[in-house]
Formats: sequence, structure tokens, C-alpha cells
Amino acid sequence: VKGNMIDIAIGVIIGGAFNKVIDVLVKEVFLPPLSLLTDGINWSNKKLILREAVTVDGVVKPQEVAIAYGKLFEVLIDFVIIGFTVFLVVKFMNSFRNKAEDPKDETVVTPKNIQLLSRMTELLEQQVAIAEKNTTNDSK
Repeated sequence: VKGNMIDIAIGVIIGGAFNKVIDVLVKEVFLPPLSLLTDGINWSNKKLILREAVTVDGVVKPQEVAIAYGKLFEVLIDFVIIGFTVFLVVKFMNSFRNKAEDPKDETVVTPKNIQLLSRMTELLEQQVAIAEKNTTNDSK
């Protein structure tokens, strides 16, 4: 249990740092070319104004009411990139684990527990074959 809690804590810490990297990647790498394709639109400032703010004698009465769909668009791009990256990492880790757990694959070092289980399986299969051979000889 302690190992799993440490793994989770490390994952949360790395996830927080990874979030900052993705945020910069989206805002500084992906959105500028996208805004170039859309005639320089800055997506973070895009919003649908439901009610304009009215300024009377230098005082804003009532406040502006708006739906900031540009920020939603940025967050959705963040989500897609994070999801795709996590998918690739999990896929890579699973393929590496599957290679490591295959005792017949010599390209990757197989963990000792998998080697022992593989050897035990082979011995059990040999014992079953011997037992079946003895039962067929006894019945004759």
C-alpha cells in the first residue's frame, strides 16, 4: 500500500508540473499559428457579450455579462493534448511491460518473479504430462 501511495503522490506532482508545460504549449505554440490561420484572432479574448457594461460619469453600471468561449476553446485544446499525451505514455508503458513479462522475449530483461512463474508453469506442465502418461500405462 505504501508504494502505491508514493506512486500516486509522484503522479500528482508530475501532473501539476506537466499542466504548466501543456498550458505554455497551447498558448505559445499551438494557438498563435491557429490565430494566424484565422486572421490573427486572439482566442483567449473571445467572448459572447450578453449585456454591455454602461459607464455613467466614470462609474461602470451594470457590469458586463459575457460568455468567454475563447478560454473554453483553450481549455479544450489543453484537455485534448493532455489526453493524447497520457494515452501515448500509457500505451508505451503497457507495450514495455508486456515485453518485459514475456519470458521468451530476449530483447528485454524479464523480471525474476516472471521468470520463476514461467519456470513453475513449465514444471507443472511436465508433471501433468508424466501423470497422464502413467495413467494411460496403468489402464493397459
